[in-house]
Amino acid sequence: MQSPSQLSQPISSAPANPNAWIHWLLVALLASAFAFVFATLLDPSLHFPGDSSAPETALLLLATASTIFALERQLPLQNVLLAAIVTALVGGAISALGAISGIPFGPLTFTSELGPKIFDKLPWAMPLIWIVVVLNSRGVARLILRPWRKTKTYGFWLIGLTAVLAMLFVLAFDPFAARIKHYWFWTPVKFPLMWQGAPLVDFLSWGIVTLLILAFITPTLINKKLSKRSPPDFHPLCVWLGGIFIWGIVCMQNGLWQAAAVDAAIGIVTILFAIRGARW
Repeated sequence: MQSPSQLSQPISSAPANPNAWIHWLLVALLASAFAFVFATLLDPSLHFPGDSSAPETALLLLATASTIFALERQLPLQNVLLAAIVTALVGGAISALGAISGIPFGPLTFTSELGPKIFDKLPWAMPLIWIVVVLNSRGVARLILRPWRKTKTYGFWLIGLTAVLAMLFVLAFDPFAARIKHYWFWTPVKFPLMWQGAPLVDFLSWGIVTLLILAFITPTLINKKLSKRSPPDFHPLCVWLGGIFIWGIVCMQNGLWQAAAVDAAIGIVTILFAIRGARW
């Protein structure tokens, strides 16, 4: 039987995550990769011998790994891995369909610049891009919506805002990917609405596919354990904005001033709303 003094002691908090050191190591490596990619994009003479795409490959791998381990600090690892696998499979399969038929994103063709292709159709990097886009967009949406997290409609707003943020992320990424790095190119067609050579249906389709993915993975990303109010997680915001601002600066360097201005506007507005939500 416990003594009265033992009963009066506060209950200790949960033990620290034993994998926390992995998360912080990945964060440090990711920050280094962001810096190196930024430097190589500004100065093409800086590159890995024999493989000019190695910095971008390392950045994508580290962004994916750090995204998973950041979520693992809040949720069971098996839940996070399941969400990541479903995201990669659904997003990759629909991207492969788009490469074959032009549906739903529009008529695009992937090049070898994005790496080897699965079944000669889908670059291996696309499923990882889906993981980074969807999971980090959801993390940014959670930051923005913190003031309303106890409302009955919070879950619906979270899903909808995640889809919007995914569309904005791809809107910023496409000019860099298609017009500067040539990861893919768009077949010229007479679409009524275009953005930097890409049909607007592409970005709308990313939002719709994100909604579809969230319908599958949202139950695995809900923390079912009762706990005190958790501190805001800025990792998704850093990854999300890191990409936005790098692409904007590179677009400006290459004379894509309109794309650079849009990227800057997206980044600044997102920062303002995310900080406002985090301070709540």
